[in-house]
Amino acid sequence: MYTFLAWGLSMALSSTAQNVGTRDLRANLAHYLRAASNGHTIFVTLDGLPVAQLSPITQLAGETSLEALIASGLVLAPSNEDREMSTAKFELPAGLSSDRALREIRGR
Repeated sequence: MYTFLAWGLSMALSSTAQNVGTRDLRANLAHYLRAASNGHTIFVTLDGLPVAQLSPITQLAGETSLEALIASGLVLAPSNEDREMSTAKFELPAGLSSDRALREIRGR
């Protein structure tokens, strides 16, 4: 019960994202849903890795999940946004399928 109250206090003092494990989420689902409806973002973890997020519906209307993860610090933004992706074009001889060409390149 002490951790539950301490978590509630930290939610009241901070608007940063919170992490919660699946077991704790199941045990206190109503609490976390109320916290999300009050504007908090809660990341649900499975084996310590974030797999889902609870957040207010109004918050999701203006930003994507990736933007929310970048804002919370769980994901780093790309450093080379203006870099163009290189593409390579190959001309295959008539009658040679791309799958056969790949098999030959890979030596299979």
